[in-house]
Amino acid sequence: MSTAAASDWRTEIRDGMRVDWDVPIAMDDGLILRADVFRPNDDRPHPVLLSYGPYGKGLSFQEGYPSAWNQMVKDHPDTAQGSSNLYQNWEVADPEKWVPDGYVCVRVDSRGAGRSPGMLDHHSTREIRDLYACIEWAAQQAWSNAKIGLAGISYYASNQWRVAALKPPHLAAICVWEGYADRYRDSTHHGGILCTFVKNWQDMQVKNVQHGVGQRGPVSKVTGELVCGPDTLDESVLAQRRVPMWADLSRNHLDGSYYKERTPVLEDIEVPLLSCGNWGGHGLHNRGNVEGFVRAGSKHKWLEMHGGAHWAGYYTDYGVELQKRFFDHYLKGAQNGWDSKQPKVQLQIRHVDRFVLRHEHEWPIARTQWTPMHLDVHGMRMGDHPPAQQGKVTYLPLEAGLTFHSEPMAQDTEITGPMALKLFISSASKDADLFVVFRVFDPKGVEVVFQGALDPHTPIGQGWLRASHRKLDPKLSTPHRPYHTHDEVQPLTPGEIYELDVEIWPTCIVVPQGYRVALSILGKDYEWDGPAATLSNMKNPMKGCGPFIHDDPQDRPTEVFGAPVTLYTGGAYRSHLLMPIVPSKG
Repeated sequence: MSTAAASDWRTEIRDGMRVDWDVPIAMDDGLILRADVFRPNDDRPHPVLLSYGPYGKGLSFQEGYPSAWNQMVKDHPDTAQGSSNLYQNWEVADPEKWVPDGYVCVRVDSRGAGRSPGMLDHHSTREIRDLYACIEWAAQQAWSNAKIGLAGISYYASNQWRVAALKPPHLAAICVWEGYADRYRDSTHHGGILCTFVKNWQDMQVKNVQHGVGQRGPVSKVTGELVCGPDTLDESVLAQRRVPMWADLSRNHLDGSYYKERTPVLEDIEVPLLSCGNWGGHGLHNRGNVEGFVRAGSKHKWLEMHGGAHWAGYYTDYGVELQKRFFDHYLKGAQNGWDSKQPKVQLQIRHVDRFVLRHEHEWPIARTQWTPMHLDVHGMRMGDHPPAQQGKVTYLPLEAGLTFHSEPMAQDTEITGPMALKLFISSASKDADLFVVFRVFDPKGVEVVFQGALDPHTPIGQGWLRASHRKLDPKLSTPHRPYHTHDEVQPLTPGEIYELDVEIWPTCIVVPQGYRVALSILGKDYEWDGPAATLSNMKNPMKGCGPFIHDDPQDRPTEVFGAPVTLYTGGAYRSHLLMPIVPSKG
């Protein structure tokens, strides 16, 4: 495996910054990773914001993700203001908004990606060791004050949980902006059901900037260099330099050693952290941001939750200002009141037409009224009281599901937090997949949907469970957030009734007076009743769940998951949704 010459890098002064291009960082196995360093043009040491990921440091945001860029600037003009935008990259900090304030921005192409050679193996132990080494390398440089912060969205955020659990000596703070934590539960197997997103993601966003694509790939608009390195390799060679991720995911259908290697022990994290999640991030990130905040061992941790597009909030004035207050305190030592005045939880409370900023002191919110909404197959209702009589209803999972509606809300009602659904079901086969959707309807019966992290028409909440994965972890489960072990398959006996607990990822909505909430129990992915949307970096049209769909035929054979399912309510069958109703303060 080739390594580039360590002397093959250059420096220049441009746009008020000193920029070092393709700086070599040696790993413990001798391989050289490549980084771009944007820093103040002086001789003083400064705090460092470091990002490490597979998207190609030389590929501009505008060229690599044009539809996302155009939509972001249209919806949030402040994201493009105050910068030439020449150095914008997908999901990492814009140096022109950080270097003038005395920060060094370091962008590292991860092993096997962009201008860094090696084997692509996402979130592996090898990759996290590399990130650890990059943190410690940055701390030793003359331009560094030896306080390293990690920044970035999604992939760049997710790896922060993993490396922070290893406690690099010079890691001083992390800002995990929409970054999942659990490789199995958050990303690849929702409720034990295989999600095809990661397969398409590798095809659309990673293979095209793999190291060795060379002349078949993009050229940096800033440096004129090949984004994917100087060598142009055959596709057969490139395939050999990628771990067969999809095959590994398909083969490892339980949460075993493969996923544990790629999932941090959150309790081992001690570094100060700011976890920023998206209410619309169901299918990726949302759960991890909340779990990471709740379970991390750090004594200095904060949670922020917002809405809108996955990539946008990070670049807005709101997002940059929030990050700077956090990093100024922990990387510069600024006495700006972050540790004494910033409440532990900052929420953008979602209404049907706006977001309203509010602060809380804990998650879940202490004053939450955990309210059971009982399902009743007689009239397909959900309400405060258990059904008067027992009943059952059968549906064909791949054709149609069931929807239970509440009465109109008597007053504006806030629902903020995780939800848990208890169901009693039987199946005509040895298994059943449950896709659970929490929804809101206006007085005319029209569903209210929102801009999700990726899909512009997402419902309020979603959860999933494969019935054969119903086993719970008694130590980690709570009444409002069941935690499944996913360590063994417990097949169903056809016709026998089973009790299931379904986790619904955290959400937030203020339901107006006169509106109804509803719960749909489906046997396939939710689809919004409207036209599909597209993004340039997404393979499939988005119909309500974005790219987070579950349609792999090997994982979901029709003869098993198309068989009739029966739901039981009333009497001994206390099927209900535990809903987090939050009263006003004081």
